Amino acid sequence: MRKVQKKVLILHGWGGSDFPHWQSWLAGELARDYGKVNFVKFSDQDEPNLGVWMNELELELEAFKPDIVVCHSLANALWFHLCNAHNIRVVEKLFLVAPPSLNTQIDELKSFFPVNPPKDLYAKYSLLVTSTNDPYMNEKEAEELQKALNVTMEVIKDGGHLNSDSAYGEWEWILQEVKKSF
Repeated sequence: MRKVQKKVLILHGWGGSDFPHWQSWLAGELARDYGKVNFVKFSDQDEPNLGVWMNELELELEAFKPDIVVCHSLANALWFHLCNAHNIRVVEKLFLVAPPSLNTQIDELKSFFPVNPPKDLYAKYSLLVTSTNDPYMNEKEAEELQKALNVTMEVIKDGGHLNSDSAYGEWEWILQEVKKSF
């Protein structure tokens, strides 16, 4: 008997997560096994607007009804805003990978920041994945975020921003973590 396949929603950050980024690879790996995956491509990836991305995310959540959500970088701030603003459907698992500082000062991202950690992540289980040398969030900020969210945290030594620029293309660990829910 086949296991029930979970629906996985993948949310990229600033600039997208095109190949060879691990999110593209993950989407392909899940789809290769006839998985149910939706890899959202948000509008204006290089100059994102919070209101536009929130609307697009709400539409995707309503249409796809994911069991698992995988956020990278700016998508974490987007998820936090959504949680702070709305009562959304609870997902089984939420992966918060390489979030930026909650007070990021990058001009192109000004509509997203500052953002407060939500009191409810609308997930039965959440995993925060950070790096010891992420240029967008230092270790102290990561520890403070982990405490504020009250979630489990996995710290990757010298992983940079956990993107293709820091050699995270094929990332077997994240694939196995997502598949644990299947």
